[in-house]
Amino acid sequence: MSHDLKTAEIQSAIDRAAASGGGVVTISPGVHRTGALRLRSFVELHLENGARLEFVPDPRLYPVIDASWEGAPARIHQPCIFADGETGVAVTGLGTIDGGGSRWWEAVRAGDELEAARPTLISFRHSTRVTIRDVVLENSPAWTVHPYRCDDVRVSGLRIKNPADSPNTDGIDPESCTNVRITDCHIDVGDDCIAIKAGTEASSADPAPCENVLIANCTMLRGHGGVVIGSEMSGDVRGVVISDCIFDGTDRGVRLKTRRGRGGVVEDLRITNIVMRRVACPFVFNPFYFCGPDGKLPRVSDRSALPADETTPTIRRVFISNVSASDVTSCAGFISGLPERPLDDITIVDVSIGFAADPIPSVPAMADGVPEMAAAGFQIDFVRNSRLEGVSLASLVGDAVVAGAGTENLTAEVTSYDR
Repeated sequence: MSHDLKTAEIQSAIDRAAASGGGVVTISPGVHRTGALRLRSFVELHLENGARLEFVPDPRLYPVIDASWEGAPARIHQPCIFADGETGVAVTGLGTIDGGGSRWWEAVRAGDELEAARPTLISFRHSTRVTIRDVVLENSPAWTVHPYRCDDVRVSGLRIKNPADSPNTDGIDPESCTNVRITDCHIDVGDDCIAIKAGTEASSADPAPCENVLIANCTMLRGHGGVVIGSEMSGDVRGVVISDCIFDGTDRGVRLKTRRGRGGVVEDLRITNIVMRRVACPFVFNPFYFCGPDGKLPRVSDRSALPADETTPTIRRVFISNVSASDVTSCAGFISGLPERPLDDITIVDVSIGFAADPIPSVPAMADGVPEMAAAGFQIDFVRNSRLEGVSLASLVGDAVVAGAGTENLTAEVTSYDR
């Protein structure tokens, strides 16, 4: 193991600051190589302009701990920067944090067995007054920023960059958190840019909600989804505002994904003032999501009504307005509920969608039985008490709205025209 690691030196400075009641630990300009670090209450880790904190991808530098992985309890390598049960923790500054992700990604691609799941780059758990501001984050081993069961979370001014082919390198994933503000961030990653989560069906007997979340003034590039709810949402997602953002080249724009067995309620979402460019599908509501454990069970893809219970997902009261999308390739929107529990009270108003001149067909939602589409209209199934109003589609191929099975009380005022 390299002799120039700064792990002990930086950790000692954090511990001394905590012991004296808190303070700022400053990382000076230059390259500083380290293993896993643990923040303490009222300590701010501040990276000066020109500072580069490089996390060395040696699993021995990241102790195995009990935590969670994709919404379920798991043994994981300790996150690069970690806090658990702390108050007033912060990572700030104009420097760069490099997670050294390439070696971790290679292990995943090769199917190598790791002792535990990969570390995330920054993860704070069961903590309050969390601040992450202005730093550049790159090459995360897995999810980049992962607050878990935290309250009063402020994430602002981040520049997150992970290669487009890096596995599961989401940008910012608040899970079962309350009072979250994500603003003024630039995110370019290998999976979802921002994903709001609330545990899976396996996470606990009483999964906690993620609620009171504001996402504003952010730019998302290339990721699988711009802003995503799920697929882990067993504990409910409530009270989300997404506004004044740009999605450029993300596979999908606003994306809700879940399936039978996960339960949970998604409600009271307001999505407004969004510009999208070069997305496959601007709006995806998919309760037949087939990725991950149990995703291929017959109940997941079944389009017949099954008995509804507490494990049946619910999505309701979603309001989308003032969205402009250009060079869309697949379809205007894939909007589906479950036959036993349709989407309820979905409103889409003042939306303009233009399709790419030569769209490459693709599947708009990751679910069995969904065909490839190119420049298609809204595909709507199992929706009730909903409306599309003031919606225009340019260079459409086929019908503007395809209202399929189980659609009740749907009002659609959609115009189409040749560009």
